[in-house]
Amino acid sequence: MTAAQFQVVLVAFFADSMLVAIAVFIVVAAVVVSLLAGFAVAAAPFAPLARRMRGRWVWAAGVYAFGTVATVGAAGLEPSSGGLSHSLLLFPWGGACYALAAAFFLPSTRTRLATLGVTVALAAGIGYDAWAAAQPPTLDAWLTANRVDRALLRVGEPPTGYTLRINGAGEHTFGAGYERPGAPDLHLAVEHPGQDTRRTDANGCPVPIGETIRCTDDGNGRQLITHQGPYDRQELRLRQAGLIHTVTLAGHPADLPAARQILATLRPATDVELTPLLTLPMRR
Repeated sequence: MTAAQFQVVLVAFFADSMLVAIAVFIVVAAVVVSLLAGFAVAAAPFAPLARRMRGRWVWAAGVYAFGTVATVGAAGLEPSSGGLSHSLLLFPWGGACYALAAAFFLPSTRTRLATLGVTVALAAGIGYDAWAAAQPPTLDAWLTANRVDRALLRVGEPPTGYTLRINGAGEHTFGAGYERPGAPDLHLAVEHPGQDTRRTDANGCPVPIGETIRCTDDGNGRQLITHQGPYDRQELRLRQAGLIHTVTLAGHPADLPAARQILATLRPATDVELTPLLTLPMRR
């Protein structure tokens, strides 16, 4: 019943009319309260309020009101549910919240105190879980949640005048940028082999498609790939420690000495340098 009314009201909101949404909500609430009033007959032996016709409607309206508010609040706060985007969560939350709401109408003081205790404990648990989820994650937690291979987290020392900027990290790739006022940025990519899906020749040079590509040996294990076409750029590539490091340069003339310095000084990135990753989305 909880999930059904949620879906109906949710669909009503897509009608792009607040009046339609309110009307649907009122109709759904009336139907649900009527059903609960029918169930109140079974509750009469336990809840004196439900032994009279008027009391059954009061019982039904009270259970519906408190149960609905508690269900929406619990589902909205519970971080693992993604808020109300996971409607299946409304089945357990709805059952628990409506049951607790009904328990408050039982005449026994001991039962009401026990119900209050369970409600407070449930609210405290959900509140703490929501608070904990809202706290900024640690770097280790972010890397673990996003399945980042720490071996990829390598950077080179910023050349004179350049500032290092971390762009992102994933299971198979890591990216960083080097910025200098008045000059094109340098982009460093560290990848597992096989991430570049371009066709290559026997020497690892990309096969040109609509542009001219020249590959030359740059020394010290580096390969210089020059693209000449709609978007002129150069890639300075180094295969090292089972990873592929590529510095992409744009503009004329390209700052090749700076790119060579980045690849010559590769090292693991520090936690301080990786702090910008915490501003990026984290898997739950």
